[in-house]
Amino acid sequence: MSATTPTTPTTPPTASVASANSRPVLAESATPRGRRARIALRVLQVLIALFYGIASALPKLIAHPSAVESFDRIGWGSGAMYTIGALELAGAVALLVPLLQSVAATALSALMVGAFVVQMTVFHGENAATPLILIIPLALIAWARRGQNGELLRLVRRRA
Repeated sequence: MSATTPTTPTTPPTASVASANSRPVLAESATPRGRRARIALRVLQVLIALFYGIASALPKLIAHPSAVESFDRIGWGSGAMYTIGALELAGAVALLVPLLQSVAATALSALMVGAFVVQMTVFHGENAATPLILIIPLALIAWARRGQNGELLRLVRRRA
């Protein structure tokens, strides 16, 4: 070849795919990983929602004797028990609604901070680790789904 022969530059395969689709594409090796991460996050959300809906909210909403005893010991009575049960159930359902996932995870985290304080002060740390452990996946969900907060805010502002 001589110096005057035109050559065409070669582009990496991902760049050609990106220009063909006119949108950015992650590296091919990251795509399956990203898909697995999205699936794992969705499974985590469903498991957390089931926990809050069944194991946490249901005993409060049906006035199970263990829940009644706990709230009597706190001194809050049945009104607070039903309210917290309803908040937990609402949070569990909202974890499954795409637009509300991040807000729900944040709200449930705040509820767990309150549960931790109650466990430490009233029950002398008896089950204080449980709310702290639940905050970890909730914080992950809130962070991973944070992009939906802007869309939710736009929707709320439009309707106001």
